[in-house]
Amino acid sequence: MQLNDSRVPAQRQRQRVLAPAGADHQHAQIRHVPEAYRRLAIGFSVLDPIVPGLHVRPARGWLNDPNGLCRIDGRHHVFFQYNPDGPVHGNIHWGHVSSTDLLSWQEHPCALVPRPGGIDAGGCWSGCIIDDAGVPTAVYTANPGNPRDAGVALARSDRSLLHWTQGTTTVVGTPRILGIEEARDPFLFDYEGQRYAVQGTGSRDGRPQLVLYGCDDLEHWTELGPFLTDNDPIAAEIAPANIWECPNLARIDDRWVLLISLWRWVDGNHPLAGVRYLVGDLVRAGEGMRFAPSSGGVLDDGPAFYAPQLLTTDGRTLLWGWAWELGRSEAQLEAAGWAGVLTFPRELFVHDGVLCSRPAAELVGLRAGDLDLAEPFTQSAFELIATGPVTLRLLGEDDHVVLAAKGTPEDPVRILVDGSMVELFDRGASYTTRAYPTALSRWSVEASVGDVTGQRLAAEAAG
Repeated sequence: MQLNDSRVPAQRQRQRVLAPAGADHQHAQIRHVPEAYRRLAIGFSVLDPIVPGLHVRPARGWLNDPNGLCRIDGRHHVFFQYNPDGPVHGNIHWGHVSSTDLLSWQEHPCALVPRPGGIDAGGCWSGCIIDDAGVPTAVYTANPGNPRDAGVALARSDRSLLHWTQGTTTVVGTPRILGIEEARDPFLFDYEGQRYAVQGTGSRDGRPQLVLYGCDDLEHWTELGPFLTDNDPIAAEIAPANIWECPNLARIDDRWVLLISLWRWVDGNHPLAGVRYLVGDLVRAGEGMRFAPSSGGVLDDGPAFYAPQLLTTDGRTLLWGWAWELGRSEAQLEAAGWAGVLTFPRELFVHDGVLCSRPAAELVGLRAGDLDLAEPFTQSAFELIATGPVTLRLLGEDDHVVLAAKGTPEDPVRILVDGSMVELFDRGASYTTRAYPTALSRWSVEASVGDVTGQRLAAEAAG
């Protein structure tokens, strides 16, 4: 993969120039992986140079969407879609890690598990977690085997979030709205003293929409009609899709911000076409409300970013996203035994109607000392801070430019690399991609003297 220096992400967002659809997400057959491999890799010493050692990811198995982000009793919890049986999508559990500092992560047993013959036999798909009157409650998509039959289910835990009781019935099924064949990914929020939920919906050959529910009582939901449809011209322009997935809503810098992931059906395949944001207002409509966007754009300009989730806590909004594998064959995934990584946590802010992001402030705690950039190097995890033009190149059997950007002293570019994970932050825009070093590879940084500095990153630096 090669990118040129013409990328100007902040300008792209303002002009609403949309990123191309991502590659089709293929589902291979599930294969057995021994129980001994069912652990996470965070902080582990690794020999394979492609392995991200500082990000949330399974050592073995499949990872996709982040789920259930929450902060309970001073501890951050991150859940994620997880197949412990192989590096392919299927048999979806909720994996679980937690942290007090966003740097050092502790692995926990799977929180939600698909139950043969039950409401979630086909997988415990995406959802969120809320603190319901002191009871941590997962609100998730229960897939019995066919996504068209999925419903919303509840699971409850004690305050540790380690012991879960999954319900045996769904609280709501597919909305009774013409044109909707699939609904999933409930996200809950509070507004004017009431609790609401929004779900992503649509159909393979139809049009997308978000549906709103009242759910002050989690056991009894009231369908309140469309929250957003593509009849809205801004939504139609910015977020064309057949199904809107993984909706997230948050109040950021006194503006309502909505995230939606784009699921499309094209020639018998379903390309996942990136993530869009909309900035707007909530407008009352009957017993419910609708979202009225005024601007929007591409959330992340890179080719390896999808299905993010938000967590608003302590006066800021954090985001994690799913970074899939790029250009890896089924044989390579099988040999590695794992697929999928969560991004580093990001902080979101709104500037002039544009949703922007930056690395979470805590991530400076991973810095472990200066990195010499004068010669090519093998350091597996590092950060570059550029106040001028910079090009990151991977040298080896397949020499190529991974990315190029141009920072300024006022707005330096930050590039964080961890194994095969590469995350760029440039004037509020982000770019997530993958690059796969081998044992013979070297990283090379091209920049004028004084325009870029490097830092080694290590979990040990976090204490």
